[in-house]
Amino acid sequence: MPEGPEVRRQADRIRKAMEGRRLDRVTFAAVRLQDWQPELSGRRLLSVDPRGKAILFRFEGGLTIYTHGQLMGRWRVFAIGREPSLHRSLRLGLETALHGVHLYSAFDIDVLDDQELVHHPFLTRLGPDVLDDTTTPEDIRQQLRRFARRSLAALLLDQRLAAGIGNYLRSEILFEAGIRPELRPVDLSAQRLDRLAQAILDVPRRSYRTGGITVDNELAALQRREGVPRRRMRHFVFNRSEEPCRRCGTPIERGELSGRRIYVCPGAKFSGERLLRCDG
Repeated sequence: MPEGPEVRRQADRIRKAMEGRRLDRVTFAAVRLQDWQPELSGRRLLSVDPRGKAILFRFEGGLTIYTHGQLMGRWRVFAIGREPSLHRSLRLGLETALHGVHLYSAFDIDVLDDQELVHHPFLTRLGPDVLDDTTTPEDIRQQLRRFARRSLAALLLDQRLAAGIGNYLRSEILFEAGIRPELRPVDLSAQRLDRLAQAILDVPRRSYRTGGITVDNELAALQRREGVPRRRMRHFVFNRSEEPCRRCGTPIERGELSGRRIYVCPGAKFSGERLLRCDG
């Protein structure tokens, strides 16, 4: 499933092509939404707003199309006359005079008025968006205290903690913070909690800026000079089972927690919750 950084970059591409323009055509695959097609066609698209892993299309007149790509959803932005040909089910189409956007293989789509938007069951449960510039480390610390007795392995995937974190970000955040996945916020000192809150913001924002790279800029630059393929240099631990840790050389281990694969450096040695060796 695309995580917050990927969703936001996709929203950026859609925004560049569509925002502020009047839509000539709106199409829904779902029969229950097709009555909205003439209602939305001809309206100006005011904004394209990512919310964690969802994207909201806000139209003049107080209507919003809510979309969540879930696991299989795929977006395509194209110039009119150059429509993509995918062997997937088209679920939503938006077209201006110059550009179009297609959403394939996604079924969580709805049209909401302002009142319904405020009370939407998914949106109302979201925690602070990790990619929103207004979200601060203190916001994240407060959320960690709110869910203080849940293991971090499960908590980091809960969008009520912070919106936009998924599986690869979970492993990378815990590595950067130097914290074992089975620990809970209540187990951490104030200093370690601060470090975790900062990592929860820093890692997704780095991934957004770099197009999916979570290692630090210095290491990324070094690996580029050495000719390491991008797919192999993106992360510190995620998807690197049995490869050497980039900091201490210990082979990375893959496990499963909360029903999802997780990657850790076993070279990280602790005394209680204090990290003694390897920054991850």
